[in-house]
Amino acid sequence: MLNISGLQEGIVLDHIEAGKSLDIYFNLGLDKLDCQVAIIKNARSNKMGKKDIIKIEGGLDHINLDILGYIDHNITVNIIRDNQIVEKKTLSLPKKITNVIQCKNPRCITSIEQELPHVFYLADEAKETYRCLYCEEKYSK
Repeated sequence: MLNISGLQEGIVLDHIEAGKSLDIYFNLGLDKLDCQVAIIKNARSNKMGKKDIIKIEGGLDHINLDILGYIDHNITVNIIRDNQIVEKKTLSLPKKITNVIQCKNPRCITSIEQELPHVFYLADEAKETYRCLYCEEKYSK
């Protein structure tokens, strides 16, 4: 059995769809942090069959919950203090995301004005559809 040591203080991202952990790792910028990060891929799960888990040493300020909610809003965020889960956060699709996805419309102002942030708003929660704030271009996951 694989054993990854517990966290004194940090965050555990649980119930990640199997294979998505590296996508989350890079989108959250965890590769740029100077703390311990453990990625467990294809862990056995009674609920999901297989899942990924990410353990991050340190506080919640290391991760952007909006980016995480956009990537997969079914992830559970466990806050760890003194080796105990002190809080569980559930995610939802963010109403607005900035610089996570880029508009593909060549006529969009973001194609011309490179320094403009790419801002998308949640247009249809049921279909998980976002639209560009500037040109209304649709983006579905």
